[in-house]
Amino acid sequence: MKPVVLAGGTGSRLWPKSRAALPKQFLALTSDKTMLQDTILRLPTDKMEQPLFICNEEHRFMAAEQLRVANINYDSIILEPVGRNTAPAIALAALRALQQGEDPVLLILAADHLISDHSAFHSALDKATVLANEGKLVTFGVLPNEAHTGYGYIKSGESVNEGGFKVAEFVEKPDLATAQKYLASGKYYWNSGMFMFKASVYLRELSEHAPDIFAACTSAMENTEKDMTFIRVDAEAFAKCPDDSIDYAVMEHTADACMVPLDAGWNDVGSWTSLWETSQNKDGSGNVVIGDAILDGVTNSYINSEQRLIAVIGLDDVVVVETKDAVLVANKNKVQDIKNVVSQLKAEKRPEFEFHREVFRPWGSYDSIDNGTRYQVKRISVKPGEKLSVQMHHHRAEHWIVVSGSANVTVGEKTLLVTENESVYIPIGEIHALENPGKILLELIEVQSGSYLGEDDIVRFSDRYGRVEDKK
Repeated sequence: MKPVVLAGGTGSRLWPKSRAALPKQFLALTSDKTMLQDTILRLPTDKMEQPLFICNEEHRFMAAEQLRVANINYDSIILEPVGRNTAPAIALAALRALQQGEDPVLLILAADHLISDHSAFHSALDKATVLANEGKLVTFGVLPNEAHTGYGYIKSGESVNEGGFKVAEFVEKPDLATAQKYLASGKYYWNSGMFMFKASVYLRELSEHAPDIFAACTSAMENTEKDMTFIRVDAEAFAKCPDDSIDYAVMEHTADACMVPLDAGWNDVGSWTSLWETSQNKDGSGNVVIGDAILDGVTNSYINSEQRLIAVIGLDDVVVVETKDAVLVANKNKVQDIKNVVSQLKAEKRPEFEFHREVFRPWGSYDSIDNGTRYQVKRISVKPGEKLSVQMHHHRAEHWIVVSGSANVTVGEKTLLVTENESVYIPIGEIHALENPGKILLELIEVQSGSYLGEDDIVRFSDRYGRVEDKK
């Protein structure tokens, strides 16, 4: 069985924690591991081949770093030049598997789901594997425990083998009355968005029911570029691919769709309310508290503090989430309207839509700790052995003060070693580079000054991470 992890989402339903540059699959929300890491670590390792990941170009280094930190060995990371939904993404994975001379059973997983009962999950995987090896396209239907209107549903048909069912019907998200009928019937399950099938079987069905997607993905995989563990597909060919989900493109049309019931504490963690509902750490008043908070007369609420003290008094059913640069306060039953706030942030081109105050890069991170009209102050952390690109700026000068560790700093034709409590000045227009030659983290304060301080005022001349063109 070969896991295929779809990690390309840029979801905004968990703003302000989740941002376009740091979506929820890269956050630690349900354990001390990120959701991407948990997706692999919950699998039965004795039955798994090395997983394959699919993510956006701009998230590539974050994905690779999180896998490295968790000691997860993997096949490769396929980079989507543009988002085209799940049917094309899975096609790229299936084609990649066949290119390696194999025809494995693919286990398709989202990188941002919660599954709390691992034993029950493994049991469902065993049942699905039997069906997949018989040429079936298997989906996992979550046993519903309420009349939920936020999920699509699967209607079960006649039984197939032990524990499986033919899919009688896929249905869209229902209204409450319809969802209540589904729950009472005992024949409907939540659509989990997880699948299992052989690579060749999926491609056969895709070519029959969505030949345009099959053709575009095949063309995109014929001209790939390998970059470390990343695989870049042909961007022009993939851009021509229709945007469609596996449900619409294949599962609703194939005669071989089957379902295995799943009762394993599944949740798609689609809102702050979902995190409150699934938490096992509620206090006696039904509150979930993460971080530094003082509550007085508060019930059934979710409080998440990243940096500062939060004090909440006399409120019920609220969500309060604090990050370094934003605070969300919402009624727990209205968190779906966060999308309206995010849309406004995007329309106004505010940085809080895309980035956190702390931004992660392949070499480390930077935290914008202060700024004004013509200056900006950042705390920069560079991992041991890593180096920023050789670059220059047209509109700003920089002053670097080393706080801990040591730095090799190139300014023009000179390279010097700068250690703790020492500083160096980078004039406007001067080519420069920064490297951590040591064994410990390099931390420095950068003071920028000039007429324009945007991140796009970077001209790269060389870069070990292949970012000369993309600015990331």
